[in-house]
Amino acid sequence: MPNRHPYPHTDLQEISSRNHTAAQIMAALAQAPLPLRLTWAYVISALDDIDALIDEVTGLRAELSSVRYQRANALAAMRATLAADRDGDDDPLYYVRDELHAQIHPDQTAGEGR
Repeated sequence: MPNRHPYPHTDLQEISSRNHTAAQIMAALAQAPLPLRLTWAYVISALDDIDALIDEVTGLRAELSSVRYQRANALAAMRATLAADRDGDDDPLYYVRDELHAQIHPDQTAGEGR
């Protein structure tokens, strides 16, 4: 069974779309008399922050995905090391060293020299 994400992802595209619609409505309401215009301007500036938050969440999701991938690879290397040790391999720590090297030097192909 594949690992399922514990929390479903929020649809950021839908949030962005609703935000833009709300900003358009607020822009129309901002044509109100002066006392209300200042209030609507404040609300509009708060809505503008949502795009930056969406960009940040998108970046954090990508980073989290990368960290999960690295963790899965490290766990696989640990399991391979334990199995190699159990099988009497001459260098059971090879798998851990190889994975650490791959994570430190991601531009190089993992598993070179096997």
